[in-house]
Amino acid sequence: MTAPPSPDVGGAAPADSEWTRWTTGMHLLVTDPTVLSRARAIVDAELDAVEDAASRFRPDSEICALAAAAGARTPVSPVLADLIGAALTAARLTDGDVDPTVGRALVDLGYDRDIDDIDPAAPRVASIAIRADWSMIDFDGSSVRLPDGVLLDLGATAKAVAADRCAHRVYAETGSGVLVNLGGDLTTAGPTPDGGWQVLVQDTDDDRPCSVTLGGGTGLATSSTRRRQWRHNGDLVHHIIDPRTGRSAEPVWRSVSVAASDCLTANALSTAAIIRGHRAPDWIAGLGIPARFVDQGGAVRTVGGWPQP
Repeated sequence: MTAPPSPDVGGAAPADSEWTRWTTGMHLLVTDPTVLSRARAIVDAELDAVEDAASRFRPDSEICALAAAAGARTPVSPVLADLIGAALTAARLTDGDVDPTVGRALVDLGYDRDIDDIDPAAPRVASIAIRADWSMIDFDGSSVRLPDGVLLDLGATAKAVAADRCAHRVYAETGSGVLVNLGGDLTTAGPTPDGGWQVLVQDTDDDRPCSVTLGGGTGLATSSTRRRQWRHNGDLVHHIIDPRTGRSAEPVWRSVSVAASDCLTANALSTAAIIRGHRAPDWIAGLGIPARFVDQGGAVRTVGGWPQP
């Protein structure tokens, strides 16, 4: 879950489509205008499949069925298998900072429905604490067994995986260059416009904007502590959970943006950076990954070759 950079393509602009879904803005651009309608249909079908598999807010989703399985091994669809595999990859990459077993913690904080529908005055009863982490997910590629009482939350990775899936499928099926931006989880595939994809990275309107140029086969993600906020028992909280505390991570950074070879990696690193706080810039710099950090005062720090202003 990230703040949306705004693709701004100079010159002969590709055809594009913008809409709102999952309470966030979505943007599709293709270099071949003749395939826009087909590309949008491909993206919508992918988003439908991801929502059917992984929405915590739909009682008929696969992920809610898993929560009701009482610890029994349960077959999963290929889409959910892909999403769970990606979540475990992110957990390994971040040493558990991005942990898909934090669903109950989010519910306890009041994030049990779409962000626009949260009622901060609604009474909350904390669930019985389930001591679990990502290493306790028993996944064999086609079925999964969770500790009884664990609710998965794939929000830290599913939208990024969806961006990757959408972009690669559009390119594979149409041959057009494509940029898919799902609320700030952004993937490019195939040929680029002249000069590359020009993308404006900005979390909120009062943040200093930053323009970057992306080639094909690139992922970009921005994780924010300001976009999805609400009040819980009088405290301002946000959606990025530190799995070690079960609470919102300390908001050292207003936002962290990361560019990588795919959106899943970019999103995992940007989310983990929020959780790691002051330690994050040195960590990501050590990985040689471009990243941009904006602190609570609006000061910007970049590492790994992120373009300078």
